[in-house]
Amino acid sequence: MSDRFNTIAGWALFAGIIALGSGIISSKLFHGERPEPMGYAIEGVEAEGAGGASGPSLNTLLASADVAAGEKVFAKCVACHTINQGGANGIGPNLWGVVGEEIAHGRGGFAFSNALKEVGGSWTFEQLDHWLASPRAFANGTKMSFAGLSKPEDRANVIAYMNAQGTNLPLPAADAEAAPAEGDNAAAPAEGENAAAPAEAGNAAAPAE
Repeated sequence: MSDRFNTIAGWALFAGIIALGSGIISSKLFHGERPEPMGYAIEGVEAEGAGGASGPSLNTLLASADVAAGEKVFAKCVACHTINQGGANGIGPNLWGVVGEEIAHGRGGFAFSNALKEVGGSWTFEQLDHWLASPRAFANGTKMSFAGLSKPEDRANVIAYMNAQGTNLPLPAADAEAAPAEGDNAAAPAEGENAAAPAEAGNAAAPAE
């Protein structure tokens, strides 16, 4: 019985030695370090977290804004706001002629939140765009519960509509296309040609007084 036990124990020990040796050999042949970099770079795909194209600027969107479309989007606001001349304040203030006015000021004695009063400044197109995107991000603590308009086009159309109600400030022109990068096919004068010089005392941009 003891001989049989010794035989089994011997084979088990031998198997363990073989397994251990195999592990050592395989670790030498195939080391498990993670490859750097991981995976394959896919051309044209930005890394996670990298900023993508931001789309048209506010000026460009306002230049082509649709007042009628803005009126339709403003329908979301009429539960709290009037926008006609002489309209009464409701849950929110009357918005006739509000574009360009001081933020959280006037409006027939409407009780604005301290959070909005502390913002300061005026309701410029840019400020209105930030406000309409997220009132709470614009003035943390505002009483306005509206979540905001996520589409830049909707915000531009609403701003154009509000501007047409008693203010009528000139809307900005669309931004010019980005200038070509330095060195990109810039036309240089041929060798020996004189570069065009500004006429004496003419065509020079002078600062306004």
